[in-house]
Formats: sequence, C-alpha cells, structure tokens
Amino acid sequence: MRITLRSPVLRSSLIRATLSGLSLCLAVSLASSAAAQMMPVPRVPKVPMQHRPPPKLLLAFGAMYGVDAGFIGSANPIRGGIPGDDLPWDIDRAHGFLMSNGHLVIDVRGLVFANDPSVPPDIVGTNDETQFRGMVSCLIENDNGTVGEVHVISPGFPATTTGNSRINAMLDIPSTCIAPIVFVLAGSEDAWFATTGFEGPSS
Repeated sequence: MRITLRSPVLRSSLIRATLSGLSLCLAVSLASSAAAQMMPVPRVPKVPMQHRPPPKLLLAFGAMYGVDAGFIGSANPIRGGIPGDDLPWDIDRAHGFLMSNGHLVIDVRGLVFANDPSVPPDIVGTNDETQFRGMVSCLIENDNGTVGEVHVISPGFPATTTGNSRINAMLDIPSTCIAPIVFVLAGSEDAWFATTGFEGPSS
C-alpha cells in the first residue's frame, strides 16, 4: 500500500506524534516547576547598617568671662599661647554648648570694651570688630604618653557694634577632647575677648 501525505493513515500518525510530544513537554515543564517550588530559596544575608552613635553633650554654659586684669595681653595666655586682647572687655550675657561631633553654638550679648581707665572713652561700651570667631581648646593624649593641646577655630560670624553675635559652627575637633574650653576670638586677629568662666560681684 502506498502512503502519501494525503493519506489518512499518515495524518493520524502525525497527529498522535504531535500530541505525544506536547504531552511530554508539558510533563517536563510541570516537573521543573514543582522541583523549583520544592527547592529552598537561599537567603541573602543582611548587612548590618553602620549606625553612628548620637553626639554627646561635652559642654554647656550660661556665662562667659570677658578678658580683664592679668589675662590682658600675652602675659598669661590660656592654652596654646593665644593671648587676651590688649584692652579689657565686658560681657553682658552668654550661653552655648559644645557637642562631641564638633557642633559649637555661642550666643553672646553685649561683648564690648569695658569701662576702664585703660580704654579710650570714645570706644567704651562698643565693639570694633565686624566678626567674632569661636574657638575650642582640647587637651589630648599623644601616642608617646604625653599630653598635648589642640585648638580649633571657627569661621567668622557677624557681630554688631553693641557686641551681639551668634556663632553656630561644625568644628573638626579631635576624637578625644579632654577639659574643653570655649573662647570668643576677634574676627581679625588671634586674641580672645571672652572665655567660658564666671566672675562674681566684687566684695
């Protein structure tokens, strides 16, 4: 018997072969899907986030001392050889804080030339600097066991002729800062006008 492509026998055989192939492909696909579902999905390890501890309050103050008496000039510098101004200064009030991340805030009011015989009368009660700067002085431990000093100075901040200013700066202070002292410096030279401290009323 001669079989051609038009033969019912051949067509029937081709259909059966096609159906068998499709069935086999479907079975393989279902088996693969089931196997994939049964296989455990590897967990990606969680990488812990690097959390920086919040900054700590190193120093908070509600008063400052205007340079006066034995601290005037370079006779008795407080740390690092930075002298007091050549003339005495008064300060009405001040407050501020220093954080462990170097955030320094100083609010000063009435930081002016003192009413003192050494001050020319025409500048008493005024400030002749257009800017004030903040400075932090730290003691540090050196690798050889000795003690050193580090002084970090802020940029200048506007100051009024009546001695009002707000210093708000982020300073790169050392990671270890022992016995910090805060100063208000002149904007134009390295001389301090006020420092953390207090002078009580004269007896």
